[in-house]
Amino acid sequence: MPTYRLDLAYIGADFHGYARQPGLRTIQGEVENVLAPYTGGAPTVVAGRTDRGVHAAQQVVSFSCDEIDTARVVRSLNGQLAPQVAALSLAEVPDDFSARFSATGRAYRYRIKNADVHDPLIAATTWTYERPLDVDAMNHAIAPLVGRHDFVAFCRKQDGLSTEREVFWIRWRRDGDMVELSIGANSFCHQMVRSIVGASVEVGCGRISPDSVQAILASSERHRSAGAVPAHGLVLVAIAYDYEPLARPSWVPEAS
Repeated sequence: MPTYRLDLAYIGADFHGYARQPGLRTIQGEVENVLAPYTGGAPTVVAGRTDRGVHAAQQVVSFSCDEIDTARVVRSLNGQLAPQVAALSLAEVPDDFSARFSATGRAYRYRIKNADVHDPLIAATTWTYERPLDVDAMNHAIAPLVGRHDFVAFCRKQDGLSTEREVFWIRWRRDGDMVELSIGANSFCHQMVRSIVGASVEVGCGRISPDSVQAILASSERHRSAGAVPAHGLVLVAIAYDYEPLARPSWVPEAS
């Protein structure tokens, strides 16, 4: 039975996260319901289970079924999926491919509108924060996070799961009143990115010193971090596989 890779994009605002939950509207539920005629209702595998309110510019799902016409199925999916979800592509892949376990990296983006007034045209995907942010201080603070570390202080720990991760890059930039984080890693633990953003914002507005972020990491104590910022500013932007490297944004220096 062939294995297929389905690439998706979605706005997560109206969903209770990616993972299927009884009685709740989820991305997985939407996708598996429309795939059911092909899969027989068998569960799919996803690269990253995004939380409630988090969006994706690229999410990857794998599943097995009898041979299908991929172009026709993509058209069918987009005719049935909710308007907030899009099937970007569908392709047959090797039988041992797993959207989750074959992935070698993931990249996220977090955007902050650093202004007194929110912009309603981007409010669904951007967090508005009024206090001025010092992006240079924020970049100084997060530089020690690059590399392999135990990120338990920045994660909502789940029993039996490791919190050790390797961060490939992490960088803030400002463009006018838009402040944006790019981060790439082998994988992420629960609420890791939003907790790092929370600590960065504490530095950026002057509440804590830039050196505090490294101290929080070393402490391995969750209560030392600032907590997670709102989910709606976060977007899963890329998934990497051996044949498809994780591309860092052009504005992120190689040495960051």
